[in-house]
Amino acid sequence: MKNKLFYGDNLEVLRKYVKDESVDLCYIDPPFNSKRNYNQIYNNVGKEDIAQAQAFIDTWTWDKMANEGFEDIVNNKTGIQTKQSINLILGMEKILGKGSLLAYLVSMTQRIAEIHRILKKTGSFYLHCDPTASHYLKLVCDAIFCTCGGDFKNEIIWKRTFNSGSSKARANKYPVSTDYILFYTKSDNYTFNRAFRPYSEGAIKRYDKLDEEGKRFKWNPMKTYSQKKLDELIAKGKAKIIPTSKYPVYKHYFDDTKGAPVDNIWIDIEQLGTKAAERLGYPTQKPEALLERIINTSSNERDTILDAYCGCGTTIAVAERLKRNWIGIDITYQSISLILKRLEDTFGGDFTKDVVDKESKQIIRPATVELNGVPQDFASAVALANKKDDRLRKEFEKWFVLAYSNNRAVINDKKGGDGGIDGTAYMVDIDEKGAQEYKQVIFSVKSSEKLSPSVIRDLFGTLERENAAMGYLLTLYPMPNLVKEAAKYGNYQNKMFGHSYPKITVVNVQELIDGAVMAIPTVVSVLKSAERKSKKEKTKDIFEEAQAEYLL
Repeated sequence: MKNKLFYGDNLEVLRKYVKDESVDLCYIDPPFNSKRNYNQIYNNVGKEDIAQAQAFIDTWTWDKMANEGFEDIVNNKTGIQTKQSINLILGMEKILGKGSLLAYLVSMTQRIAEIHRILKKTGSFYLHCDPTASHYLKLVCDAIFCTCGGDFKNEIIWKRTFNSGSSKARANKYPVSTDYILFYTKSDNYTFNRAFRPYSEGAIKRYDKLDEEGKRFKWNPMKTYSQKKLDELIAKGKAKIIPTSKYPVYKHYFDDTKGAPVDNIWIDIEQLGTKAAERLGYPTQKPEALLERIINTSSNERDTILDAYCGCGTTIAVAERLKRNWIGIDITYQSISLILKRLEDTFGGDFTKDVVDKESKQIIRPATVELNGVPQDFASAVALANKKDDRLRKEFEKWFVLAYSNNRAVINDKKGGDGGIDGTAYMVDIDEKGAQEYKQVIFSVKSSEKLSPSVIRDLFGTLERENAAMGYLLTLYPMPNLVKEAAKYGNYQNKMFGHSYPKITVVNVQELIDGAVMAIPTVVSVLKSAERKSKKEKTKDIFEEAQAEYLL
C-alpha cells in the first residue's frame, strides 16, 4: 500500500477513509486535557516574541460539538459503540456533569471506538496519556476492547524525565515525572516480539567465568533435561554434575543472551533534551526510541501502523525507517508541513513529491507519500477558508502562508489584534555598516471576495511599522486591482546578494495551486531540520544555509 498522510479531523478521516480491520498497530499520543496551549518553537531568528506559534490547544469546553458527540455515542449512530461504552458515558455525565472533562472523554470515546473498528483481529493499540485523565481513559478502553473479545495487557509507565519539577510543583505535591501508555489487543492472537534491554553492570558481573576460548559464562541449573542430552553436554564440557547441587549445571554464555526482558516500567528511554539532535521544536515531541520499541514489539515489517494524532511525525518517521506501512492524521497544517519537511530531511527531498521528467512531463517515480485533505483545487481551498469549526480557526491562513513560503514562515496565531500579520519569514541582508542582519518578510491573508486598494496601503503601513523588507498579500480570489496597486510601492534591494524584489506582492490561491512559491533565495529556515538517516550531516548555521540556497 502507499503511505498516507491526512490533513483533517481524525474522526472524519477514520470514518471515511480507513477500512474495517486494515491496521496492525495503532499508537496515539492525543491531547491530555491539560488545560494548556502548546507552542511550536522555531529557530532563534528575528524577534523573540514571535519565535513560537501555537501548535494546538489542549483545553476542552462543552459546546455544540461536544453535545453532538455525546448524542452520537448514547444513540450509537455509527453502530460501533458497545452497551458498556454507552452506559459509561451516561454514568460519567451524572458524575462529572457536562463540562470540559466530559467533552474530552466524549471525543476520545468516539475515536477509540473507530480505532477498535479499523484494527485487525491480531491488532494492538497503545494509548499514551498522563495522570490527568488516564484512569478515565482506561475505563473507556475497557468498555470498548474488553467487551468485544479484546484484552488489557499492560499499563506501561514511562519515566520521561528525571527532573524534580519546578519549585511550585515541589511545594505542595510530589512532582510528576511519568507518562502512562495503555496497551490493549483486539484478541488473544496478536503480534508480540519480546523486547530486551542491555543487562545492568551487576548482571554482567555474574558471568564471571571464562572458557578455553575466553568467552564469559556462568553455571546455570538444568531443571529439565533428558539423560541423552545431559551426556552430550558433559562430553563437550558444557555441563557437569555437582554433588552438592540438586540439578546438573550447564554453561550459559553471556554472548547468547539478548538482555533483560523489558517490563512495564521504562526508565531507559530519556525524554528529548533541548539540545537533542531529534528535537524539532514541536511541543510534546516523543523520542524515536520510544516508538521504535512499540513498533518493533507489536508489528512486523510491511505491517500497517496508524497514528491518528501524529503531531510532528515521530511515529511515521520510525515506521518508515523500520519498513512498515503507515497512516498519519493531524488536524493542524503546522503539523502536516512539519511532517513533510521531516520526511524530506530524513529520507530525501523527493520523498514527498513525484519525480517528473522535465521534457515529457511524465512521472518517473511517484511520491512515497499520498497527501490527503490539503487543498488541491480552488473549491477545496474555499471550503477550508469557510470552515466554522473553532479548532480550525486560521487553518486557511496557516496553509496558505506555509505552503507558499515552503515552510519558511513563522505563523502568527494571535486570536485577535494580529496587527495585519498572519506570518513572518526572515531574509539575510547587511546593514549600512556591512554587518549581517535579518529582515522581516510579512504575510497577510485575506479570504474576502472583494477587497479595496486600501488593504495594500494597510500592508505597506505594517511594513513600515515593523521595519520589514517586503510583504505578501495572499488572497483567496484573484485581485487584479490589488496587483496594480501593489506595483506603486516599488522594490526592495537586498544589499547582500544584489537582488531586487517587489516591495509588495499579491498572490491568489489559484496561483499557489498552479505551483507558485515564494521566490526569495535568501530566506532563512525557521524550522529545525531532522537528521538524515542515510547520512548524518552536521546542521548548518543559518547564514550558511541561506548562502547555499542562493547559490542553488
